[in-house]
Amino acid sequence: MAVEAVRKGPFTGRRKTAVARVRLVPGDGKMVVNGKDPLAYFGQQLLVNAISQPLVITQTQGRWDVIATVRGGGISAQAYAVRHGLARAIETEIPETRTVLKQAGLLTRDPRMKERRKYGLKKARKAPQYSKR
Repeated sequence: MAVEAVRKGPFTGRRKTAVARVRLVPGDGKMVVNGKDPLAYFGQQLLVNAISQPLVITQTQGRWDVIATVRGGGISAQAYAVRHGLARAIETEIPETRTVLKQAGLLTRDPRMKERRKYGLKKARKAPQYSKR
């Protein structure tokens, strides 16, 4: 996996507070997430399937090696951030796949984040118990 073979820059995928940088390199379909095999990193086949979903939908498995660096959030958010970045990378590489990826909802960033805690409250919206006396 030579750095010179990298196509267009790292593509960013995000979900909650997880941020993934995904690179597509011409190859035979290997995936690496933070220097490890995806199954070893995430520990669940379900999350590995979620990551490869853009490749399956566009029928481009085995065409590129995927190198992803991900940080922040939990393992599930990280997996879906990698999926988002991979979908954006494929869409840039093959513009005709945009409609397929868009219909599958893979190009949409999931903006849901945890709401911040406010002063005077126990959590974001939970108030302390009311006491009349």
